[in-house]
Amino acid sequence: MNKEDTLNENTSNIDEDFSFERSVSKLLANLAERVQSINGQLVYRCELDKLFETLVLLKNTETLNFSQLTDLTAVDYPDRIQRFELVYQLLSIENNKRVRIICPIDDGQIVPSITSIYKSAEWPEREVWDMYGLFFSDHPDLRRLLTDYGFEGHPLRKDFPLTGYVEARYDDIEKRVAYQPVQLTQEYRDFDFLSPWEGDQELVYSSLNRIGDVKIGPGEGGDA
Repeated sequence: MNKEDTLNENTSNIDEDFSFERSVSKLLANLAERVQSINGQLVYRCELDKLFETLVLLKNTETLNFSQLTDLTAVDYPDRIQRFELVYQLLSIENNKRVRIICPIDDGQIVPSITSIYKSAEWPEREVWDMYGLFFSDHPDLRRLLTDYGFEGHPLRKDFPLTGYVEARYDDIEKRVAYQPVQLTQEYRDFDFLSPWEGDQELVYSSLNRIGDVKIGPGEGGDA
């Protein structure tokens, strides 16, 4: 293949990509808006009441044929009015194309399950319910997936404490796994001085003197 053939092929691929993108945008014109993304990825944002219809159209339109749901997850933005974003990643095997649908929702809003459209959504929806506390209506078996029965809270929410609320241990008396409030052997400490192995040495020694009233200068007390 010479340089001219390569150039023509690349031009053809660009035209094909543009044509496919235009078809998707036309189909979703009244349902979702295009979102700018890196590398020209197809990303659209839609409202919750239009989510189900959007996914049905993308799957059932023969020219697009987004027949596979490859991923379903959520993102937590505590400072936003609509705190969460649901993210649906679809794949068209026939066209070798992907599209991402983003759906912003409020905390407490009920999301329609898409298991009737994509059977593969069953476990990802359970995971989103477990990790973020987002409820899916009409799900066939909406239970926690990654945490234990009776677990409190949703670990991927930004306001969930890093240590959690409870810790598990084996109770020798009751002969079972028991839960108890987290007990830290040492409280978190904030150090206001740099490591002795890096940074400004004068700041390190002045911080040590200030904290422990230790009179040590550079080169003193190092080697015996």
